[in-house]
Amino acid sequence: MGLVDAPNKVPQNQRFYQQAYKAHTRLWQIGSRSRWMMTPYTILLWGSLGATLWCSGRKVMGYNTWFSKD
Repeated sequence: MGLVDAPNKVPQNQRFYQQAYKAHTRLWQIGSRSRWMMTPYTILLWGSLGATLWCSGRKVMGYNTWFSKD
């Protein structure tokens, strides 16, 4: 019954988040794994935006492919 005798970590976590909040840290940057989770998200976000703008520009110019003139 490890779950019954588990220590209550809520006050420790609450102090940690409140200190980070007072230091004006964004919520998604507070956790220990946030850098590892935000990096792929940021790459995908800006990569997909760039690809969308690239293809939109190509479509406006009359090309229907990514790189070739066909």
